[in-house]
Amino acid sequence: MAAIAAAPIEPSFDVDKLSYEIFSILESKFLFGYDDPKLFLTGTLPETEFPAEKLKSGAGKVRILCIDAGGATDGILAGKSISFLEESLRRRSGNPDARIADFFDVAAGSGAGGILAAMLFTKGKDGRPLFKAAEAVKFLAENRQKIISPSREGIFRRLFRPSNAERIFRRVFSEYTLKDTIKPVLIPCYDLSTGAPFLFSRADALETDGYDFKMRVVCLATSAHPTVVGAVEMRSVDKTTKILAVDGGVAMSNPTAAAITHVLNNKHEFPFASGVEDLLVVSLGNGESDTGMFGRRDRTPLPGELVRIAGEGVSDMVDQAVSMAFGHITTSNYVRIQANGFNTGKSPISKNHSLSDTKRLVGVAEEMLAQKNVESVLFRGKKIAEKTNAEKLDWFAGELIKEHERRKASIFPTVVLKQATPRTSSSTTSSC
Repeated sequence: MAAIAAAPIEPSFDVDKLSYEIFSILESKFLFGYDDPKLFLTGTLPETEFPAEKLKSGAGKVRILCIDAGGATDGILAGKSISFLEESLRRRSGNPDARIADFFDVAAGSGAGGILAAMLFTKGKDGRPLFKAAEAVKFLAENRQKIISPSREGIFRRLFRPSNAERIFRRVFSEYTLKDTIKPVLIPCYDLSTGAPFLFSRADALETDGYDFKMRVVCLATSAHPTVVGAVEMRSVDKTTKILAVDGGVAMSNPTAAAITHVLNNKHEFPFASGVEDLLVVSLGNGESDTGMFGRRDRTPLPGELVRIAGEGVSDMVDQAVSMAFGHITTSNYVRIQANGFNTGKSPISKNHSLSDTKRLVGVAEEMLAQKNVESVLFRGKKIAEKTNAEKLDWFAGELIKEHERRKASIFPTVVLKQATPRTSSSTTSSC
């Protein structure tokens, strides 16, 4: 698969339409206060002698993991947050082999966050996730230069020779597809051929091969920075769906709202998730930079810098909207891990991806875990919480453990996952 030169295509108003559809559900929950479960249970409930209210009360909460696009730390901050969370889950559960995928029902990630989600939720030959969280962070730190750096070869050679990122993702994911993920995943990119966001989804892949993509293709699509790598052309497993993809951060830098909307509307897999009170959500940011990282203020920002600024702004707006949707239960059901106003000492599109630069980013990420957690407050912007980011993650790990243990004693299924049907050898081994 190679980068494709294409004439610039202006984004259509479909992006605004998608944003409207996402936020309309969140706003309706907050503004109109739908507390009656009957108003939300629009899907088909399992046949049972129990009333819907009793079923819902015993169903528990759907656990959602959301990971921002690379941001100012190229995904390292979110990666360190995930690694810390997984260690907390192991300690609290007493299981030294506990994985992130064991304690979440849905994972959504964009850009570098999409790569992390793919690595943590794709099922290996042993039936367990391909990577532990610490391994995924190490991989991202060691390979971020090859993943986001532009190819030095001419376009003619790129048409016949895989890029560095393609070779890396092929080595990691082999022939695995969206159907091979342990839990539902949502990973966005922006499709230039339609001028609209495209969401890679396990649920869609299980419905039809036309929406099943190889995981290496998914990671390539969501990480293809428009001003660095350029657009990449890719097809579904059965070759029927074709997209011209660029960075998921362009389409959805913070996928939290999309993940919530997916769960609340997917009654087949989440039959009792009728409102935000039925969710446990952790949203992991990658840092909001200060103006110093963009150089002098007396010059126009470079295209790559503008993409980064826009992404951070949209990510912050999503956090505000989600916080409004959760309302008074924000502190118990929704956690946002983010760090504000720091300077990594490099441009977001800097060519300085040396080992020392990576170590500096890892150090910055570790420092941010020790910072006080920044929370959105209803109608009041943001405030500094009493707990640090690390303390908030450790608390959230405890909530995940409680939900995990509750399900062992419950007769009501909180999640009813679709199962993949066996694929034919031709579809399993076909090339990108």
